[in-house]
Amino acid sequence: MELWYAEQHTDTVEFRIKVKEQICHQESPFQKIDFFKSEEFGTFFTLDGLMMVNEKDEFVYHDMISHIPLAVNPYIKNVLVIGGGDGGTVRELTRYKTIEKIDMVEIDEMVVRACQKYLPLTSSQLTDERVNLYFEDGIKFLEGIENKYDLILVDSTDPIGPGEGLFSVSFYTNCYKALTDNGILINQHESPYYERDAREMKRAHKKIKDLFPISKVYQFHMPTYPSGHWLFGFASKALDPIEDVKFDEWRKFALKTKYYNEDLHIGCFALPTFVKEMLEDVSE
Repeated sequence: MELWYAEQHTDTVEFRIKVKEQICHQESPFQKIDFFKSEEFGTFFTLDGLMMVNEKDEFVYHDMISHIPLAVNPYIKNVLVIGGGDGGTVRELTRYKTIEKIDMVEIDEMVVRACQKYLPLTSSQLTDERVNLYFEDGIKFLEGIENKYDLILVDSTDPIGPGEGLFSVSFYTNCYKALTDNGILINQHESPYYERDAREMKRAHKKIKDLFPISKVYQFHMPTYPSGHWLFGFASKALDPIEDVKFDEWRKFALKTKYYNEDLHIGCFALPTFVKEMLEDVSE
C-alpha cells in the first residue's frame, strides 16, 4: 500500500509527496502537529496539514530570513524571533558570534519539543547559551517594549489560527517601537501567486509601509510552499537593504551558506513586474 501526503494549495491545485511513514501526530491547544518520513524530502513537518519544514529545502527559507539583515547590519547584538518553532532561524543566527542575545517567542511549546526530537537538523542550536525561549503569545510579549532589539524576525505561519495576529497593524506598530534606531524587521510576507496568498501579501505590505520609512520586499524560491514563489518583507527605520549593505563586513564572518550569496542579496529585491504592480497598487 502506498501512502501519500496531500496538501490543497487551492481548491483546484494539490501538492503530493509519497510518504514512507508517519512518525508523529500530536494535537496541542493551538494546532495539529505531524511529522512524516519521505524519500524525496526526508523528514517533514506539518501544522494543520500544511507544510512547514522539511530536511531538503529548509535551508532556503532559513538562509533568506537571517542573512539578508545581518549583511545590512553586521553589528546586530540583540535579536527577537517570533515563531520559528522548528529552530532553523535560530540555528542560522547562532552562527554569528557577535550576536549577544536571541529571544525566541513561540506560542506552542509542543512544536518546539517535537522538532527537537524529530528535526535535529533545524533545532540543534536552541540550547545555545545566548538563546532564551519564551512559550507565550508573541503579540503580548512585545507590548510595552521600546528600543530594545536590533533585529526582529517574524517567522510565522500563514495569517490563520495562531499566526493571524502577527499580521495586524497593532503588532507591526509594536515591532516598530521595540526596534532600535537602526533596527530591522523581517516578516514572512506570503506569496504573490495564488489569490488568497496574494491578498494577504498586499495587506501585510500596506500595514508595514504605512509605519516604516523603508519598506521593501524580496523573493525566494521554496519548492514545497504553494507555487514555490515566496516573499519576505524588509522594513527599517534607517537602513536600506541595497544602499546600506556591508558585504566587506559580512565576509569577515566567513560563513558558508547554501542558498544566500552577495549576488542573490541584490537580485532578490528585483521583483517580477506583476509583483511590483501589486505592491504599487497598495502604495497608491
